[in-house]
Amino acid sequence: MRRWVHAKWWTLALTFTVVAGCSNGGDGTASSPSVSDSARPTASATPEKRGKITVSVYDRGTIAAEEGTAINNRWTKWINENGPVDVEFVAVPRNESKQKFNVLFASGSAPDLIMEFDTNYRNQLIGQKQLMPIGDLIDKYSVEYKAMLQKNPILRKMATREDGNMYEFGRLNGVRTSLVEYVRKDWLDALGLDVPKTVDELYKVAEAFVKQDPDRNGKDDTLAMDVTFVGGFNLNSMFQDVGYKVQNGTIVRTWENKIARNNFVKKLYDNGLIDKDFLTDKNGEKAKQDFISGKIGFYGANGGGNAGGYTVVEALKKNNPKAEIIAIELPATQLGQFSPAIGNPAQATAAINANAKDPVAVIKFVDFLVKQSTMMTLNYGLEGVHYKAVPNSCPVILDADKKKKELDWNIDMRMLVSTTAFGECGTYKSTLNPNNLFDMGFKKIVEQSDTAYLNPARPIAEITHPEHMPSLPSDLQLIVTNTSAQMESYYQQALIGGSKYSVEQSVKDAQAYWEKSGGLKVDQWYADWYAKNKGSAILAKDLY
Repeated sequence: MRRWVHAKWWTLALTFTVVAGCSNGGDGTASSPSVSDSARPTASATPEKRGKITVSVYDRGTIAAEEGTAINNRWTKWINENGPVDVEFVAVPRNESKQKFNVLFASGSAPDLIMEFDTNYRNQLIGQKQLMPIGDLIDKYSVEYKAMLQKNPILRKMATREDGNMYEFGRLNGVRTSLVEYVRKDWLDALGLDVPKTVDELYKVAEAFVKQDPDRNGKDDTLAMDVTFVGGFNLNSMFQDVGYKVQNGTIVRTWENKIARNNFVKKLYDNGLIDKDFLTDKNGEKAKQDFISGKIGFYGANGGGNAGGYTVVEALKKNNPKAEIIAIELPATQLGQFSPAIGNPAQATAAINANAKDPVAVIKFVDFLVKQSTMMTLNYGLEGVHYKAVPNSCPVILDADKKKKELDWNIDMRMLVSTTAFGECGTYKSTLNPNNLFDMGFKKIVEQSDTAYLNPARPIAEITHPEHMPSLPSDLQLIVTNTSAQMESYYQQALIGGSKYSVEQSVKDAQAYWEKSGGLKVDQWYADWYAKNKGSAILAKDLY
């Protein structure tokens, strides 16, 4: 399905010293010179010797055989043909990246440029002195990335550790929704109900969704909401049941939030408003199918404001053409009002191996990756082949099937592509087709999600995005790992155990077990970190 709209090309949010225009030549190079373009030596100067580096790339197993492999395909070739250095790509299985990297580091063959999404693992490598400080390298040898840092100091803040050194390169994604709470508006309308604004109102609507036949089929076959996986995550946010919170200037465990959250879920369960087997739906697939088949009123969608939500709502509409979905604010509780998890606006994704033989060549390669012309090509493909440039408009995809076959799988080549560089054209809603009725309906849902969740007045419930939280020392992380299953067992017993085991008692038992197992050392570590770094760390308020 073609979903590309000729939206206005807004002023670029990510500014380089000189930003190349979006009208590119067929080889992907920009017609307007960037900083490094204008700084290149003349033809009469002695050509600079090309460096040679190794770079990791995830192998997801999603590339069609005719397109090649993760390390040898049209985009690895394009990078080598157009970039400033010779690059040998090293495949790393996406789901086993840490294990693969550990083997590579142990054998002394880890790539020069480590491309890895896992913040905790990068922190581990930094602690092991496996990654190189890059601040001085950027100051001395970079043009493009240095300009990014000057315009976007959050990138430097994000990449700097307590020793004062900068270790990571990153990208700017902008403030984007991630998890979204949907509700069946047609059910609300059928029952004459308003969107719930408080947790008490939410319960009343949930009860009506089950007991008042909202789909008017004369059957007792509807459920209020999903409470596991994304639905559960959204409930965690609603009650700020997120492990730790800032209270009276310090970090404390959210025990009271856990009690409030679980009492709400228990009330839903005891009164038959949710799936009686919800605890077995670990990945949310059962709830997803119930929603698609038209049996759930409230639903937490992963990627609900983008392609993830699109596919789910599209499937629902095929089964229930009259279904109407809206995205809503999470209702307020006695503990405040919060928003679901959002995407990371400033995300670290790459670092230099401490044993890299030519770190200057790595810097040149990073500069190439973050050039406007390179980002344009890796994101949209080649002009005249994959897209058409239209003045004052977003790029128009020429062939959706060709794009899917030749371009969509190269997401791991874009780990340093900042979508903010494309302004409004970098948003998901700009890809929706203005001539498609469903697309325009879903665009409204995206806009509702943005309005509901991208507002600092209703911040995320966490102290910050998880990728900006510090990594625990290994001995303290072991405490968390070793206690999680037993603590969860206490909570689950109370949720489905009726009156014989209260939520309050389950949390009391979990807290005692946590403290007996050394959990207070974890609590103190986070409190000490916050006291020392609250002025320099990226916290929730900084994300907006």
